[in-house]
Amino acid sequence: MEDVSDPPFRAVCKANGADLMYTEFISSEGLIRDAAKSRKKLDVFDYERPIGIQLFGSDVETMGECARISTLAGPDLIDINYGCPVKQVACRGAGAALLRDVPKMVEMTAAVVRNTHLPVTVKTRLGWDDTTKNVEDVAERLQDIGIEALTVHGRTRVQMYKGDADWRLIAAIKNNPRIKIPIFGNGDIDSPQKAVEYKNRYGVDGVMIGRASIGYPWIFREVKHYVATGELLAPPTVEERVNMCRMHFEKSIEWKGQRVGIFEMRRHYAQYFRGLEGAKQWRMRLVETDSVDEVHGILNEIIAAEPVLVG
Repeated sequence: MEDVSDPPFRAVCKANGADLMYTEFISSEGLIRDAAKSRKKLDVFDYERPIGIQLFGSDVETMGECARISTLAGPDLIDINYGCPVKQVACRGAGAALLRDVPKMVEMTAAVVRNTHLPVTVKTRLGWDDTTKNVEDVAERLQDIGIEALTVHGRTRVQMYKGDADWRLIAAIKNNPRIKIPIFGNGDIDSPQKAVEYKNRYGVDGVMIGRASIGYPWIFREVKHYVATGELLAPPTVEERVNMCRMHFEKSIEWKGQRVGIFEMRRHYAQYFRGLEGAKQWRMRLVETDSVDEVHGILNEIIAAEPVLVG
């Protein structure tokens, strides 16, 4: 969720019922160097709580120091990313790369635990590839050195985001009598039905939703309503889509400033209006303007046009 789960995005997710959120992952090297982008990612707000700061890195001592720095920012917990599969992260010895060096992963996690009084959680994958699915061992060893929850994405690093997520090893961890910490499953949860089905089938304590919430933060309210009632909510109306997009846009301007806020919001329009009649036309106009007033004007036009959902 790099370049996605910033405070503006988190605001719309929280408004739709997200229970626990994490920052974008923060480079430990960048934080130690006092890089402006990394420091900015430490911004957390009371309306987001509970909120976790997520860290990644390849050096044990640096990660420990970053846990100390991040604690001072006032989150509710610290999370370590041992799951990111992208080349720029994994090929530098961070993210999912630590699945190939579990002793170092354990040492790094222990350093983070020592340097914060906050709960420490971990996000990881099944393993590096199909021949090294070692997450069951990882779960036991990380629990033993003090993490308080574990989230597992049901793919290996080599899979990236291809194929179907396999939750069977996630269930095996949850069913391990040695495991006492909460276990959360992640991967392919894109509907209320699937969220409930996977939670019940695999026995996890909860599910984490990532990509399905991009441009569709209503997924959280829909899941919670389905859990509570067994009924599906109607999809958001055009006006609801526009108003949520507008809130996201305004938060983006507020947090990033006008120039950057307008530019970085452009990546979200396609998702907010996916499936609406004329969506491409609206999106093209929105990404071509540098004016706050014009963005609001176009959003008003979308409501007035009353486009229908065509796909």
